[in-house]
Amino acid sequence: MASISKILRRTFLIGSVAVVGGVAFGVYKVRSPAPNPLKPGQGQAALNPFVMIDQNGVTLFAPRAEMGQGVQTTWAALIAEELDVELDQVTVLHGPAAAAYYNSAFVADGLPGKGYDTSDFMHNLGEALGVIGKSLSLHATGGSTSMKDGFIRMREAGASARETLKQAAADQLGVSRDQLKTQAGHVITPDGSKIPYGELAVAAASVDPIEAELRDPTTWTKLGQNLPRLDMVGKATGTADFAIDVRLPGMKFATVRRNPKLGGGMVSFDGKEAKTLPGVEKIVDLGDGIAVIATNTWLAIQAAEAVEIEWEDAPYPPETDAIFQTLAKAFDGSPNSTMRDDGDVDTLPDGATEFSADYSVPFLAHATMEPMTAVAQLNSDGLQVWTGTQTPTFAQSRAAYVTGLETEQVEINTTYLGGGFGRRLELDFVEVAVKVAMAMPGTPILTTWSREEDMRHDYYRPGAIARMRGAIKDGKAVLMDGHLATQSPTQQAMERITGMAGAGPDKVLVEGFFNQPYAIPNYRMSGYISDLKIPVGFWRSVGNSHNAFFHDTFMDEMAHAAGRDPLEFRLEMARPEWDVAARVLETVRDMSGWTGKTPDGVGRGVAFAYSFGTPVAQVIEVVDEDGTIRINKAWIACDMGLALDPGTVKAQMFGGMMYGLSAASFGEITFADGEVEQFNFPDYDAVRMHTAPQVDIQILETNRFMGGAGEPGTPPAAPALGNALFDLTGKRARTLPLNQHFDLLV
Repeated sequence: MASISKILRRTFLIGSVAVVGGVAFGVYKVRSPAPNPLKPGQGQAALNPFVMIDQNGVTLFAPRAEMGQGVQTTWAALIAEELDVELDQVTVLHGPAAAAYYNSAFVADGLPGKGYDTSDFMHNLGEALGVIGKSLSLHATGGSTSMKDGFIRMREAGASARETLKQAAADQLGVSRDQLKTQAGHVITPDGSKIPYGELAVAAASVDPIEAELRDPTTWTKLGQNLPRLDMVGKATGTADFAIDVRLPGMKFATVRRNPKLGGGMVSFDGKEAKTLPGVEKIVDLGDGIAVIATNTWLAIQAAEAVEIEWEDAPYPPETDAIFQTLAKAFDGSPNSTMRDDGDVDTLPDGATEFSADYSVPFLAHATMEPMTAVAQLNSDGLQVWTGTQTPTFAQSRAAYVTGLETEQVEINTTYLGGGFGRRLELDFVEVAVKVAMAMPGTPILTTWSREEDMRHDYYRPGAIARMRGAIKDGKAVLMDGHLATQSPTQQAMERITGMAGAGPDKVLVEGFFNQPYAIPNYRMSGYISDLKIPVGFWRSVGNSHNAFFHDTFMDEMAHAAGRDPLEFRLEMARPEWDVAARVLETVRDMSGWTGKTPDGVGRGVAFAYSFGTPVAQVIEVVDEDGTIRINKAWIACDMGLALDPGTVKAQMFGGMMYGLSAASFGEITFADGEVEQFNFPDYDAVRMHTAPQVDIQILETNRFMGGAGEPGTPPAAPALGNALFDLTGKRARTLPLNQHFDLLV
């Protein structure tokens, strides 16, 4: 635990407050705290946004959305560790949309620098600037920031609550606080008697806030251990509530049908035939499409298909080839960002061998298991929305704007998310549900997109092109010059949310491209933004998802051109640049038994990517089975500095890699006549259980600062698989998906 001493020294002032019937503890004070959004009922204390204690126990209001990544469990453990309660004594709920739940880690990730070279000063500056998220009401889940955001805040909340409860007991007993202990939701008196926390809540209301020291990590009983997921029982038994499961009295059901030529409007529609179907109650004009309200979802979908609609054309080239030709034209302009420009890439070093390669990747859909879904009910006194969203405050603001209500009149109830991957950062599905509810005031309406509508109206991972040029000398890389052309999800998202396009160098555009920890003396990486009007957004690992494929595949090509072992080639450049990266590569080498030699019929590839503060190395093994290639084994090594729940970290690394392998193997969104050609999972396949590899994962904890877990497992997957297929077949794939080049097992 000594490796995290610098993290643990950072402390904040914690306050506790109370009302009759209970006491709430926990938000750290940064100047003036954000207002508490909770509305306590009889016998409840909720003057603080995070932790409430009443006669029924402890309730944690988690600001980060649970979409399968285990965030609620780990956040509960952060408080429980200091508060001295067991996980089964904690009820975890999503907090309402509120500025108090701002994400303090987002701002730091946007600061200049490569990330792995962050100094103590820049790290502390990022933490200090995190409070900006409060003024922006940045209540959001994404960017693998949840643990970085909550690590200090939740532990300090639990520690303050613990000591305040002890003080309340000490005052009642006439003893000093240091004579008391806590255990499993009780204060333990000197004679061994136990006082439940709930019995002390009212008394604690009169105790002045206590700033408490955090416990030594060597005494942790939960953090650092594999924890039972608090959401698993509900999900395994089908009792967990997703938006699609919400049922309210008098509920109606709706679906949407929007212009398949994305960004185009609707000229006209004729719903006469649809209105004749029994159970159809209303057809709603959405401007760019229609919604049908009916007595059940299936009927609504059938009726929506029966509506005759004339659509406007799309504002982009109608065919995939023309779209990529437009992308390539971005290279004719000036780069938006050149965040790495070391040495002199324009001059070839004496005696060096130069070569180049071009790469491209397709557009990708998020393809969440639960399609876009929201429930909305508009009443005379306001609007209620139930949905799985990664941005509750933004959803609240958009709903208020659409209805003309004040923000305070809109209540967002965040359910479990049936997959997010960045798709549920968007607001379109909330806006549609609100417009549907406005068409039938007083009635709760569940608006569910069909799978086809969801697949064909995504904010896609953008297609991208890279032109790479490099040089080797004496078996080493001495030059790398990369040029990337793609659309900017950041600029588009900014415009969708704020009405203003982002400006200036776009760090997200080139993440994973400019900031890989390799010591190459002449090293320049530039990004060019295309003004294509195809809607794009944040897809799991965002720019890293395609930039790692470009960068690491080219790195592999350089290694082979140099006649070097691909893993040792990378390792030699990583050691002088960042020892943490080198250790990750060494670990995956040892785990996999890497020798650089593979027998006939077997191929192995290595890839490395640094993203979201976490270096990840992967080795993929493929085997030829009578001409069909199967992904056989995979090894993953990562170093996120501190693994609060190793089991969850491993699950996220596994899931991130599988998501990346699915995209690399099969994922592709194409266009014909301006419309997306993929309708459903038969058109957009994924790695299945029988095609998934055996996986071994090892977590290191030597990184100076805490990194993310949810996204870093995705970027290395595509290059590791492509490199393995090259080792097996001698064929280099420079475009994705890989099933267009190889006969992969399906």
